[in-house]
Amino acid sequence: MRKTPVKQEDQLGCGVACVSFILDISYLEALCLFKKGELRAKRLGFYCKDIIEAFNNIGIRYTYKYIKQRIRSKIYKKGTIVFIKKSKKYPSGHYLCRAQDVWMDPWINFRLDKDILKAKAGFRKRLPGKPIYAISPARD
Repeated sequence: MRKTPVKQEDQLGCGVACVSFILDISYLEALCLFKKGELRAKRLGFYCKDIIEAFNNIGIRYTYKYIKQRIRSKIYKKGTIVFIKKSKKYPSGHYLCRAQDVWMDPWINFRLDKDILKAKAGFRKRLPGKPIYAISPARD
């Protein structure tokens, strides 16, 4: 896992940036792990199953679950990716990744400037919305 945040380079590439952060590879290398990655990162976005598949493509097993109250505390484990529910603030939803004791946000200035060319990544203490899915390493 990286120590510096990874900026998403496409309008809907937050999931790709999270995979890049966890695997400590470049954004473009992570994008290549996704089927039709470039098209989906620009126009369609990714589902949790697409992120699972990207990890599977290099032999790393991840799973995803809807976040119910009983598993809520598990989202705070290092390496977990969460999907924030679609909202006025995040019309397509948003993926963030858990680092040590903070969340890596691949587009931390989204609300201020929706221009992807001006996107910045960073770390935040709290999630910026309601997490509804958790993507985490599979237990064998």
